[in-house]
Amino acid sequence: MTVRTAELLMAIATLALSLGLMFNVYADGLTIGWVEGRGPGAGMWPFWLSAGMALAALATLVRWVQRKTPESRSDAPYIAPETLFLVAVSAVSLLALLVLMTVIGTYLSLMLFMFFYVRVLGKHSWAMTWAFVVGTPIFIYLLFEVALTKYLPKGWPIFEEGFLVIDNLRYEYFY
Repeated sequence: MTVRTAELLMAIATLALSLGLMFNVYADGLTIGWVEGRGPGAGMWPFWLSAGMALAALATLVRWVQRKTPESRSDAPYIAPETLFLVAVSAVSLLALLVLMTVIGTYLSLMLFMFFYVRVLGKHSWAMTWAFVVGTPIFIYLLFEVALTKYLPKGWPIFEEGFLVIDNLRYEYFY
């Protein structure tokens, strides 16, 4: 696919998405304008932001037809083969992260993901790898479970029961 083709497809997709969002806001009966005494209606921001996106997509299409931008004239490949490989590996590893979150939980999945991404793909040092492998789940735990009190998936019951030990220690010593 060329850069020119990618620009066309993205403009069409953005226009279709924008029009679809505008239609949904209208079809759901949300108030698009100002509600007296209350402020903007529930559909005002989604509708008008979608309208702005639709206008930008239309402008992109017009400029594409007129070949006014360097992208609209470019026949260069949109993605180099080596970049495409890295994007595919990243997408598959993110999918694996999401699947593993339901099996072994958020924190163990993040540890495996960070190891793969930092050490295997990034080829970083062992010190940096272990800093991310250990630091990322700790940061996510402190942010979501401690500060925001939003519990993240722990996986199958055996992993959830093991995690209760950490929660019990936290409540015993800090609350």
